[in-house]
Amino acid sequence: MSTKIKNSRTLKSATPTEREIVLKRFRTTHLPNRAPEASTAVRPIGIHFTHPLGGEIMPSAFEKASVSKKRLWAGRIMSALPALFLLVDGGMKLVKPAPVVEATVRLGYPESAIFGLGVVLLACTVVYLIPRTSTLGAILLTGYLGGAVATHVRVGADLFPIFFPVILGVLVWGGLFLRDSRLRTLLPWRSSTDAV
Repeated sequence: MSTKIKNSRTLKSATPTEREIVLKRFRTTHLPNRAPEASTAVRPIGIHFTHPLGGEIMPSAFEKASVSKKRLWAGRIMSALPALFLLVDGGMKLVKPAPVVEATVRLGYPESAIFGLGVVLLACTVVYLIPRTSTLGAILLTGYLGGAVATHVRVGADLFPIFFPVILGVLVWGGLFLRDSRLRTLLPWRSSTDAV
């Protein structure tokens, strides 16, 4: 992999690693010295730099990198599994068949709360399924599933009912992690090639 970007190539066609290298060089050679606390601050969205070879330089945290088709489809499938289960679960809470009412009352909730739980679950799942709001939906579903774990722990349930919501949460965030490249830039995991 070449660490030099030739004049004929634009910065947009460069690999992410090449962009990072050019951005670091540009910052050290073209930007004035700043106080140490300011140099580690995140630049606000909208600040762009023009590279002397042409093309715009923008901090990689704000770039929307492309996602491979395999990763995108794996993320979609991984997201669909918990979403389908949660949609069915929320729908059953709206319909309130006898087994759902019995199970919910056994967990310590009044029958009058079942409909509200179903509405909240369906709303959170729909927010998760909309691509623009999927991160917010994952956060909301994490809270809902955390409440499910707490409920099962409180009543002294077996291990499976306690860990099943955790597994759903892992699938929710795992699918989003595979589908959305911006989420991967926020996580602290780095490969050995990123330490340039």
